[in-house]
Amino acid sequence: MLVLGVPVIHAGAQVHVNVNIGLQPAWGPVGYDYAEYYYIPDADAYYDVNRRVYVYMDGGVWVTRGYLPPRYRDIDLYRVHKVVINEREPWRNHDRYRGQYGGYRGKYDQVAIRDHHDNGNHNGQYKHEDNGNHGDHGDHGDHGDHGDHGDHGHGHDR
Repeated sequence: MLVLGVPVIHAGAQVHVNVNIGLQPAWGPVGYDYAEYYYIPDADAYYDVNRRVYVYMDGGVWVTRGYLPPRYRDIDLYRVHKVVINEREPWRNHDRYRGQYGGYRGKYDQVAIRDHHDNGNHNGQYKHEDNGNHGDHGDHGDHGDHGDHGDHGHGHDR
């Protein structure tokens, strides 16, 4: 189209936002509007938020079940630390995740969605996310500021 002899180009912007807040379990960590998986160091297992199933090693193979195995029946999912991982099939990189986040076993430092009373202050205090961006393993986005790990922030380079 021409307007006063100057070509006008119509540009359309596309915005894609992933949100699955309603799918996250009440025991999930506060502060995430999207989570594909939680890595649960205390169970050495993953929780698939969208499918609502656990993925864990059983007899040397990864299995998908609607429950954790009996050996983890005493784990309180509302209290243990969970790591948000936004990567397809994170168990394929399990050694890396266990190495990075295994130190969170026995840590009860997160607030569960059920127990969160929102005061409007979203400062990321409880966030701990891994989006799979680890060098040669494929870039899946920016981790953001890794900052001081003493504040229980991102904690990536633990």
